[in-house]
Amino acid sequence: MIKVITYGTYDLFHYGHQRLLERAKALGDYLIVGVTTDDFDKKRGKINVHQSLMERIESVRATGLADEIIVEEYEGQKIDDIKRFGVDVFTVGSDWVGHFDYLNEYCEVVYLPRTEGVSSSDIRSKQRNIHLGLVGEGNVLKKFYDESKLVNGIEVNAMLPDNESEKECYENEDLTLTNDYEELLEMVDAVFIISHPSKHYSQIKKALNQGKHVLCESPIAVSANDFEELRQLASEKDLILMDSIKTAYSTAYNRLLLLLKGGNIGDIYSIDATCTSLRDYDDNSWNSISSWAPTALLPIFQVLGVDYNNKTINSLTLDEKPNFDLFTKIDFQYDNAVASIKVANSVKSEGELIISGTEGYAYVPAPWWKTDYFELRYENLEDNRKYFYQLDGEGIRYELVAFAKSIELGKNNAYIDYEVSKAICKIIEDFENKDVNFIKKY
Repeated sequence: MIKVITYGTYDLFHYGHQRLLERAKALGDYLIVGVTTDDFDKKRGKINVHQSLMERIESVRATGLADEIIVEEYEGQKIDDIKRFGVDVFTVGSDWVGHFDYLNEYCEVVYLPRTEGVSSSDIRSKQRNIHLGLVGEGNVLKKFYDESKLVNGIEVNAMLPDNESEKECYENEDLTLTNDYEELLEMVDAVFIISHPSKHYSQIKKALNQGKHVLCESPIAVSANDFEELRQLASEKDLILMDSIKTAYSTAYNRLLLLLKGGNIGDIYSIDATCTSLRDYDDNSWNSISSWAPTALLPIFQVLGVDYNNKTINSLTLDEKPNFDLFTKIDFQYDNAVASIKVANSVKSEGELIISGTEGYAYVPAPWWKTDYFELRYENLEDNRKYFYQLDGEGIRYELVAFAKSIELGKNNAYIDYEVSKAICKIIEDFENKDVNFIKKY
């Protein structure tokens, strides 16, 4: 019996996929089809896959051509599969000619002609683009613009930078630069907002009332009630309102959450997250808690939940601006755990994440919010495990993909639950209301 193996994503299954599988089947007696996971696709640069892994597997199964379907999860798996299944022929489309010649050492390699004129990428690109407007300031705005070019289905066509000097970065780009928010909203289907947090509520509300989807840098609002009002408005108008914390879309961070929830370090009793930097500040600057707390709070609220018993906020603030913190430490107490965050724009500390459990602990080195690597450490050092995952664009492009897919499906596919977003807003609200222990400056 001649065994044949082939691999693919099989997103938006089409006639070209069908023909390639038919040709692969004709090369032998038994066809094994490997379908790539979402994470492996991301590592290979395929970030706009529309269908879930199970949907894609079902599309392959429905052809009746595959005798066996497997999942491809990691680099180098093809050699392992060829050995494990006793494969005689490896085959893929002719667009990969030469790429897999190294497999000739293990089996015969055949490149099959592609069906011209059809591909999943073409199908995705022909779908109507979402016109996205960018509103706000700073280097994150530029990063979002650059990353948007890598995402099918999104086209940034208008921008409102808060600072006139930032417009120079976009003068040669094919988009409209404006100082008028109303004008921008008329030109777009959705907006990304990274203006000062004090502006978020009014800008989001105006966008939603004009029928625009919103992705907003966290915090969405500076009070829990304002957040709930905006969430309800988005729901009533069938619009997407998403919280933007790019760490939530990091592959490494998501893998860490899965391992924690799977009990890999036992019961979790403590989480400590630190996010700091040294920055110049002026009257328009974000304070430390707005800049960093949403990110630092993310693992605490996603692992331990939002129903803490009490919290204590300790802050070092400017004398002339008591709501502008230079450093803040927040301690949480739960029924069965404790947690703390340290955030600062004017005090420096090691930006690591440590999650302590009864069987071991998770260690994510600085800067943990941009991590592509973490460790699970145990009493027996031989049991320690290191995990590496590629991080492209700091998670921004994956966030944009999730936003675009949410709009397309009419369903919020954000990686951050509304309860977490609301809890973040409540922390900001308590700080603004001076529910704080103030630290005196030297």
